[in-house]
Amino acid sequence: MSVPGVAGEELAALRRVAVLVALGAPPEEIFSAVAAEVCRLLEADMTDMARYNPDATMTTVARCTVTGDDQPDDIRTPIGGQNLSTLVFETGKPARMDDYSLATGPVADVIRKLGINSGVAAPIRVEGRLWGVMRVSSTGTEPLPADTEARLVGFTELVGTAIANAQARVELRIYAEGEAALRRVATLVAGGVPPEEVFAAVAAEAGRLLGADVTGVGRYDPGGVVTVVGAWSSVGVAMPSLVYSRTSVGGQNMATLVFRTGRPARLDDYDAATGMAAGVGHELGFRAAVGAPITVEGQLWGFMSVASTGEQLLPADAETRLVAFTKLAGTAIANAQARVELRGYAEEQGALRRVATLVARAAPPEQVFAAVTEEIGRVVSADFTGMCRYDAGGVATFVGLWTRTGTPSTVEVGHPLSLGGRNTATLVSQTGKPVRIDDYGDSSGEFADYARDWGFRSAAGAPIWVGGRLWGVVTVGSTDKAALPAEIEARLVGFTELVGTAIANAEGQAALAASRARMVTAADETRRRIERDLHDGAQQRLVSLALRLREVQALAPGGAGEMVRRLDTVAAGLDAALDELREIARGIHPAALAEGGLRPALKALARRCAVPVNLSVQVARRLPPSVEIAAYYVVSEALTNMAKHAGAPAADVEVVVSGNTLRVSVRDRGRGGADFGHGSGLVGLKDRVEALGGRISLHSPPGKGTTLEAHIPLA
Repeated sequence: MSVPGVAGEELAALRRVAVLVALGAPPEEIFSAVAAEVCRLLEADMTDMARYNPDATMTTVARCTVTGDDQPDDIRTPIGGQNLSTLVFETGKPARMDDYSLATGPVADVIRKLGINSGVAAPIRVEGRLWGVMRVSSTGTEPLPADTEARLVGFTELVGTAIANAQARVELRIYAEGEAALRRVATLVAGGVPPEEVFAAVAAEAGRLLGADVTGVGRYDPGGVVTVVGAWSSVGVAMPSLVYSRTSVGGQNMATLVFRTGRPARLDDYDAATGMAAGVGHELGFRAAVGAPITVEGQLWGFMSVASTGEQLLPADAETRLVAFTKLAGTAIANAQARVELRGYAEEQGALRRVATLVARAAPPEQVFAAVTEEIGRVVSADFTGMCRYDAGGVATFVGLWTRTGTPSTVEVGHPLSLGGRNTATLVSQTGKPVRIDDYGDSSGEFADYARDWGFRSAAGAPIWVGGRLWGVVTVGSTDKAALPAEIEARLVGFTELVGTAIANAEGQAALAASRARMVTAADETRRRIERDLHDGAQQRLVSLALRLREVQALAPGGAGEMVRRLDTVAAGLDAALDELREIARGIHPAALAEGGLRPALKALARRCAVPVNLSVQVARRLPPSVEIAAYYVVSEALTNMAKHAGAPAADVEVVVSGNTLRVSVRDRGRGGADFGHGSGLVGLKDRVEALGGRISLHSPPGKGTTLEAHIPLA
C-alpha cells in the first residue's frame, strides 16, 4: 500500500494502530495509541485527540506528552473563541497557531495552563463527517515545522478509517448487547411477570448498557406528578426506597425537560439542576444525567434517565442509544401493562360480580359492607379498606373494615369519628367527589390521627350515593407513600355505585319489613281489643242475663213447672252461648298468653291437643308480645294440622331462647307431605314470622313425619 506524503515510519505506526483495530481493542486504547504514535513521529511536546459533541462542546479522549502526563481530562470544554480546536470545528480544515498567547476561549485557557506556545491541528473525519480534532503542540519558542499540517493530515485520514472501524465494532457490540438486553426484558414480559419486575429489569439493563451509575424509570401521572417505577444502581446500593416515590414536574431536571419537550435531554453539570425531581439526584450525588422519553401506544408514558456520580461523563451518544432502547422498552411496558390491565380488569369484574350477587340475594347490609371492603382492598392492592356512614352531628361511623394482614385496625365497626381537618372522609363529605392524598403526613383531623397510628402513608376515598343523597365514603390506605394506583379513584367509584344500590335495596327491604311488622302488631292489637271488648262487653252482658234468668226461675210459683222448664232451657242456651263466646275470644287472643306468658299458654294448648304432646319450654322471662304471639300461633297451627291430617301418635314441641333468637320446633312422626302451598294456615304463619324479621322452615317428606321450625329475632 502506498500513501503519498506518508513516510515508512508513519506507515509502520499506522500498521500498529490497524493491528489494534483488527484485534478489537477498545476505542480508548486505540485513541491512546494514535496519540502516542503521532507524538513520537512529529517530535511534539504534546499530542491530544478530542471528539466534537453535538452540543458544541469537545471532549479530550487521548493525550500524549513528553513528560508522561498522558491522562486526558475527559471533561467537556465549550467550543468558541480563537484557538485551534475552534478553527478546525468552524472550517473543517487544518489550522496553525505559532503564538498561542493570542488564542482565546475556554480551550485556549486550558492549553496555556499546560505551557503550550504553538500548535497545529487537523480534522478527523469518520465516514465523511467531522468527528474530532488532533492537535500537536510545542512548549518551545520555535514554531512547529512547516510540513506538520501535511504530515498530520495524512495521518488523520488513516486514523479516521481506523476510528470508523473501531466504532463499527463498538456499535455492533453495543447493538448486540442492546438486543440481548431487550430480549431478556421481552422474555420477562412474555413470562407474565408483574410490571414492577419489568421496570426494574429495564432500568438495570439500560444502566449496564450505557455504563451508568444510577438508572431510573419514571411514569408521568395526572396532575404533573412523576412516579418512580424502577431504579438500579451499579454499585449495588439498595434502591427500593426510591421506587414509588413521587415528585412534581418543574424546574431544570430530566423529568421536567423530557415532559415538556417529549425529546431526549442532557445535563452534564447536575449541580445546575433545579426542581423537586432534581432533589433526588442531588441526594444520590449525580454529576451528569441523560434522559429519554418512553412512549406507549403513541402517548408520552414516562421517561428513562441514566446518571453518573463520578468525574467521567456519560457517552456522547448516550441520548441516541437510550432512545433506541426506550422505543423497545416502551413496547415491553405496553405489553406488561396490557397483561396487568387485562388481569386487573378480570379481577375487578369478578369482585364486582361477587358483590352484585350478594346485593341481588338481598344479603344483610353488614355482610355486603364486609364483602365490599375486602374485595376493594384485594383488587387495588391496598393495605386497609374502610367504609363509613355519614351521621348527624358531623360524625362518620365505620360500617365495614378490612386489613391486608388481618390484624385489627385502630378502630372497629360501629366506631364513630368526628369529621374535620384534611382527610379523605372529610374531603369527600365536603365535595361529594373522589379524593386522593399521596402524603398522609400532611393530613389532619380525628380520622387522620387514627390513620397515622395505623401506618397510613397515602390514601384515596370515593363517595357512596344513595337515592341522590351522600350516604357515606369508602377509603383505601397504603403503608407505602403513593403506592396506590393512579386510577384508584375511578376504580373505587365502580364499587361504591354497587354499595349504593345494596344500601338502597336494604333500606327498602327494611322499610317493607318494618311495615309488615307494624301490620302484624296492629292486627295483634286489634285481636286483643276485640278479646277485651268481648270479655268486658258482650260476654259480661250474657253472664248478667243468665244470672237474672236464674233469679226469675227461682221466684216462679209452685205450679209453674212448664215455665220453669222453659226458663231452664233458655238459661242452658245462654250458658252454651257464653262458653262458645269464650272459645271465640280465646282463639282471637288467648287469655293465658296475655296473663302468664308463653309457658302457661303452650301448656294449655298441649292439654287441649287430641294427641299427646311432649312439651319443652326453655324460656325464663317474658318476651316481646309480638314474639310470644308468633310463637304461640306457630305451635297452635302445627298441632292443629297434625291432629287433623298427620295421623301421628304424638308430637314434640321445643321452644328455646338462643342468643337474640327464639327457636320454635314442632315435630311429629305422622304421614308427612305438608307444604306451605297447601292451605292458608302455614302461609299465614310464614308471613307473620318473616314480618318480624325471622325465618320459618318446613321439612315434611311423605311417610317420614313433619318438622316445622321457626327462628324469631327477639329485637
